[in-house]
Order: sequence, then structure tokens, then C-alpha cells
Amino acid sequence: MAVDQEVLDGLHEQLDSWRAELKGGASRVGWKIGLNVPEIQEKLGLREPVIGYLTSASRLESGGEYAGGDAVALRAEPEVAIEIGRDVPGDADAETAGEAIVGLGAALELVDVGRPPGDAQSIIAANIFHRAFVLAPSEPAFPAEGVEARLTLNGELRAEAPAPDDFTEVVMLTARLLEAAGEHLRAGDRIIGGSLTEQVEVGPGDDLVVDLGRLGRVEVTVT
Repeated sequence: MAVDQEVLDGLHEQLDSWRAELKGGASRVGWKIGLNVPEIQEKLGLREPVIGYLTSASRLESGGEYAGGDAVALRAEPEVAIEIGRDVPGDADAETAGEAIVGLGAALELVDVGRPPGDAQSIIAANIFHRAFVLAPSEPAFPAEGVEARLTLNGELRAEAPAPDDFTEVVMLTARLLEAAGEHLRAGDRIIGGSLTEQVEVGPGDDLVVDLGRLGRVEVTVT
């Protein structure tokens, strides 16, 4: 599928920011899937989800804190992190993409959806609302069938949903969009595959836990 020009222009702007972070000393971590809700895609005129980037500049350790005092509308998303074990070309088929997955793990992303840009290109350029993320260690890749994602806020279960058991399309999409924008999906990259539940509103003082059973558990406190 050809990449729409609006998406491509947004990715070029986004990747300029990514390169600036790396040049400033941040380490490459990987990528994120964003705008993966069909209703939002339709509203923005998108045909498929898009991608953002992850670097050490916004990475938190599990059990750490996120200073969210300046956030307008902070939201938490439970996700699965996919570890890539080999370079993946943009034209990879499902078999190639599947063979590249060497691990899965729990992930938590914090996004601020306040003051959203008015169009898809601007949202993509601004890294799709991203603020911070936490990754659990990868477990050896296997079908995630039967894994449930549970997000707990201050000890209260706020959202839960089953995790997908196949992530090949996530890998194929990421590789294709990166190659279209002049970059590549590399061995060692991790991809957080999009929120598994509806976003959960959070704010200062909140303790968050994402538990994906055998795929691990991560937690963070918003200060």
C-alpha cells in the first residue's frame, strides 16, 4: 500500500526530531503504533495506523516517576512491546515479519491528548501525543494467546482486554512506513503495538500498574 503524502510529510518532520534527540545523546529504543482506532482514523482521513518513535529520552524504569504537572490531558495505555531480532525490509511479508519477532513484553505509554494539533500531519510530526513509556523485559516470542492486559489505577482495576496473539501486521506496518520515510526497522528495536484498552485518564498522585501476566508487569507513579 502506498503511503499517503500527508503521513509521509508528518513522518519526515517527526524523524527530524528523532535524529535531533539521538544527536543530543539519547539512545534509540524503537517505535510506537498510534492512531490505531478506526473512528479516529476516519476522522483524520487516515487509511491505517501510523508510527512514532521511542528513545531513552522519554523512557522510565518500572517503579519510577513521571512528572506530569504540565500535562493538559494525560492518559495511560497498556500495550505489548515487540522485540525485533533482525532487520526487516519495508516489503517484508507476514512470514518474514513473524520470524523477526524474538520477544514480547508488557509496556505502558503515557500520552497527553490535550491541545491536539488539528490535522494528521501535525499529530504525526509531534510524535502522536507521546510523553513517556515503560518496558518490561522481553519474554521469548510465542503466541500471546490467552494473555489479558489489566491496567490498575491506585489499586483499582480501570481497564482490561485480551492481547492479540499475532503481531506480524504491526511489524510489517512499521517496516513499511519507516522505509517510505528513509529509515529502517533494525534488529534490537522494540515496537509498542498500540493501546489494548481505552485510554485511562491519570494525574498527579496516581499509581499505575500494567499487568500482562506471563508477558510481565510495569508500574509508574505520576507526580
